[in-house]
Amino acid sequence: MNRRDFLWSGAAATALAIGTGAALRMGGAKPALAAETFEVTKTDAEWHAILSDAAFDVLRKQGTEYPGTSPLLNEHRKGIFACAGCDLPVYPSETKFDSGTGWPSFWQEIPNAIGKTEDRTLGMVRTEVHCRRCGGHLGHVFDDGPPPTGLRHCINGVALSFKPAAA
Repeated sequence: MNRRDFLWSGAAATALAIGTGAALRMGGAKPALAAETFEVTKTDAEWHAILSDAAFDVLRKQGTEYPGTSPLLNEHRKGIFACAGCDLPVYPSETKFDSGTGWPSFWQEIPNAIGKTEDRTLGMVRTEVHCRRCGGHLGHVFDDGPPPTGLRHCINGVALSFKPAAA
């Protein structure tokens, strides 16, 4: 193999990887969310005006924050975790636990607080969870959590705000 053939093979592999990545993203939960209607709707510009860049990326573009970066990992007071986009209460502090994953984790949501869709990004099938009122992406739910539900809602901290209980 000469240098030119080597460079062309690398370029072809890169193009294939990029194309595959785009195809995986296209199979994600975004189309399902687009079909839903939500009580709170805003344009991207309106969301940008009220959210940080990181929160916008997660809530509106289904991004993921880096593990271990959320101050909410160390939030242990009694209270409510709400959607950072529309302030809907989504998780009670009593269901929060340390999953060791680097993201705030909960074993149960507040009733009628979240919606779920199938997420086929990253070459796997996962259950994506979003705020039922504004459609903001919160994270994913897995079946490796603690009793009593056995579920682990792995949630981006930047997608949440915390409201401490009254003393």
